[in-house]
Amino acid sequence: MTKLSVNINKIATIRNARGGETPSVTEAAVKIQEYGGQGITIHPRPDERHITRKDVYDLKPLVTTEFNIEGNPHRPFIDMVLEVKPEQVTLVPDADDAITSNAGWDTKKHLDFLTGIIAEFKNAGIRTSIFLDPNPELVEYAAKTGTDRIELYTEAYAKNYTANKELAIKPYYDTAVVAADFGLGLNAGHDLSLDNLKYFADNIPNLLEVSIGHALISEALYMGLENTVQAYLKRLAKW
Repeated sequence: MTKLSVNINKIATIRNARGGETPSVTEAAVKIQEYGGQGITIHPRPDERHITRKDVYDLKPLVTTEFNIEGNPHRPFIDMVLEVKPEQVTLVPDADDAITSNAGWDTKKHLDFLTGIIAEFKNAGIRTSIFLDPNPELVEYAAKTGTDRIELYTEAYAKNYTANKELAIKPYYDTAVVAADFGLGLNAGHDLSLDNLKYFADNIPNLLEVSIGHALISEALYMGLENTVQAYLKRLAKW
C-alpha cells in the first residue's frame, strides 16, 4: 500500500494569518497520525510564511511515523535538517518568493550540486528524495546523484486529469518505469486530491508514498480531519 504523508503547511498558514497558536500544527500532526496518516510533511521557507523553524523543532519529537522535510537546500536549510534528522528530506528547487513549488530539478544541469548535498544527508542517515518533473530522461541523472528516491511533481497530472486522464498519467507512468530500472524509490505530490488520487495510485508502479496538503486540508473544512484522512487512505487501498 502507498503511504500517505500529510503536508501540514496550510495549518500553519491559517495560524499565521491571525497570530498565536491556533490552529496548532503540533496538535494537527498528532491527530493526523492518530487518524491513520503514515507521515507528516512540512516545507519550511526562509520567510516562515507558514511553517517556522520553531515548528520544525517542535514537531520532531511528536512525529512517530515518518517526518519528511521539504525545501530548497540553502545552507541554513541543510544545517537545520542535519540537526533535526527527519526520516526523509525532499529537495525542491523553489525560489524564495514562489507561492508554492512549481518545478522539479534539472538533474543534469545540477548534478554536481545535488550530489554533494545528498552525500551530506545520507552520511547523516537521512533518506533523500529529489522533486522531479515527469521526464524519464532526468531519472538517470537523478540516480547519479546518489538519491534514494524521486518525488514526481504531479501538478500537470492534476490539471489535465479531467480532460484526459490516460494522457495525463502517461509521462508519470513512463518515468516511474525508468525509476524502477535505476533502483530509485518513488514518491509523488502536488495537487493530488480525493478526485484524482485513486487513478494515479492504481496506475503508477512502485509508488511508495504520496505527500498531500492543500487539497486534504481544504477538504477537511467540510468533511472533518479524521474523515478526510480516512478517505485518502481508502483511495490508496488496493482492495
